[in-house]
Amino acid sequence: MTTAKHHIALTVNGREVESDVEPRLSLADYLRKHLTLVGTHLGCEQGACGACTVLVDGQSARACLMLAVQADGTDVETVEGLAGTELHPVQEAFRQKQGLQCGFCTPGMLMRTVELIRENPDINEEEAREGVASNLCRCTGYQYIVEAVVDAAAAMK
Repeated sequence: MTTAKHHIALTVNGREVESDVEPRLSLADYLRKHLTLVGTHLGCEQGACGACTVLVDGQSARACLMLAVQADGTDVETVEGLAGTELHPVQEAFRQKQGLQCGFCTPGMLMRTVELIRENPDINEEEAREGVASNLCRCTGYQYIVEAVVDAAAAMK
């Protein structure tokens, strides 16, 4: 039995893409395997860790839980879309504040940070700590990540 494919059209990091996909293909697998955007990491594949966090129409989403067909017609931002010729201010703040260790959680953490700062350009440490709590990092104590979020917000003003 073959599964009928569905045609999807979406914008990924400012580029319009179209594909025929199987209905059960996750957005994470679509990004990684079809578009070769491997910065979206797969951790728990249950939506608990946040390593696969991307922005869909500006809101964070767990790409492992979202189907590619659900992204039809949306604007998806991944970590690959952050930097131009220079690091994005969020990436630079994480680098300067040592807000990354092994790097596995970093793409999801960066995307969550972008969303947090867009929603609250004056974010403070308490708000940053609460905001990134949805993304797990097993290497740091979050203090450097929180400092990076606050520094990035200041740099983006």
